[in-house]
Amino acid sequence: MIARPIRSLGVALASVLSVGAFLLLSSAVGAEPKAEKTPTPVFLPSRSTPLVAIRFVFQVGSAHDPKGKEGLAALTAAMIAEGGTKELAYDQILAKFYPMAASLSSACYKENTVFSGEIHKDNLARYEELATSMFTSPRFAPEDFERLKNESIDFVSKTLRGNNDEELGKWTLQVELYKNHPYGHVDRGTVQSLKAITLDDVKAFYRTHYTRKALKLGIAGGADDAMLERIQNRLSILPNQNVPKLALPTPATPEGLDVTIVEKPADSTAISLGFPIDVTRHDDDFYALAVANSYLGEHRTFNGKLMQDLRGKRGLNYGDYSYIEDFIQEGMSTFPVPNNPRRQQAFTIWLRPVPKDRTVFALRAALWELDRMIEEGIPADDFEATRSFLLNYSKLWVQTLSRRLGYAMDGAFYDREDLVTELARRLPKLTVEQVNAAVRRHLKKPGMKIAIVSQDARALRDALLSGKPSPMTYDTEGTPESVLVEDKTIEKFPLKNMKVEIVPVDRMFEQ
Repeated sequence: MIARPIRSLGVALASVLSVGAFLLLSSAVGAEPKAEKTPTPVFLPSRSTPLVAIRFVFQVGSAHDPKGKEGLAALTAAMIAEGGTKELAYDQILAKFYPMAASLSSACYKENTVFSGEIHKDNLARYEELATSMFTSPRFAPEDFERLKNESIDFVSKTLRGNNDEELGKWTLQVELYKNHPYGHVDRGTVQSLKAITLDDVKAFYRTHYTRKALKLGIAGGADDAMLERIQNRLSILPNQNVPKLALPTPATPEGLDVTIVEKPADSTAISLGFPIDVTRHDDDFYALAVANSYLGEHRTFNGKLMQDLRGKRGLNYGDYSYIEDFIQEGMSTFPVPNNPRRQQAFTIWLRPVPKDRTVFALRAALWELDRMIEEGIPADDFEATRSFLLNYSKLWVQTLSRRLGYAMDGAFYDREDLVTELARRLPKLTVEQVNAAVRRHLKKPGMKIAIVSQDARALRDALLSGKPSPMTYDTEGTPESVLVEDKTIEKFPLKNMKVEIVPVDRMFEQ
């Protein structure tokens, strides 16, 4: 039996998109789900484009990695996307994709693994045959396994430790936020866990996790029912068993400022800080926090107070942003990747890069900005401006066919419509009082985790623990008096109940 797509109109989003009808997967909240042999796909057909976007989202991610074999989910995904099929080696797959201007990319996150591609409808029959065979009959050749495993080890031991301090700081924070938790490791694994993984481990993980019931299929653009049925038929040979839902313990919130300094040669410091929150897109308070977060630090924009005050007024560093859910930037865009939903999220702030002599001031400034928003609330005029900005800016998140599809699929994960439609429906009704109340409920915490990548770790530790003021100095004259007055408050902002641990960079992500 072939599962037919459920279709329902996403009205708010469809009004700003030119791809035709926007059709969503999710049925009414509380409705009794129907038993089906294969999961119902998300299907967004459109006659106005010849392109077809496809997303194969398996509900398995790095959180499913066995203890001691962290990185297994990501390595299995790489073997499927970059290892060929039983009939065709990977270079032969690429040779067939090339004249179609096609590809099938993969990404492993905490609870999902995503394979995505985009193709002209004239090449769809050839593409779907190749793409589905990569799932149903992966090659799993020893030479591909060694190649991809070594690439993962190099990423963790060389790229992450050596070449990207921002990502190093962010992953250090993630590991600290989720200690003794399925989220608590780099998605691609650790050096030693990757060395422990065998090809048989990959094959076993594939057999138990790549099933029809774990798969969420999404298709958008110039496709029709016949194409949808063909793909479902091709995937029907996958096993039909359930993948058990992963139990997630509640992550602990620190009682004070729990600092990890990663010591490595670096011309500047990277700072990441945050704490777990019990809010996701499923919750009404998420949409109030979305406005507050945009007011504080929308990613790669000057709309946020962090950017306006730290970079704009003080020239302190390049970027200062905040987040209410896990954020992974899509390529060179300023937008998050779709299909990275999580049942548990964290509020985080990133400061990058910060001159070494201004690290303590920058940390205090971020804490001061957050404290000011919590204690004083967002002013009414700023609330109105931020709400208007977010209503318009969020439409850019779904400006491509593939991203629209990804957001629709994420809506199904959270039992909501896609995020942009939810914002368009909810934000006009929100009040500044509701937003400020949500901020106090969820962002007023006793402490947080702080990750700093720095060269002078001991000197930084001593400065943090001393409690002494950290005055800001400027290289030029003419700094406004209002900024200088604020600086006097920031330089003495209390760093309460602080613990500091120094970790040499070569120990990070080793075990």
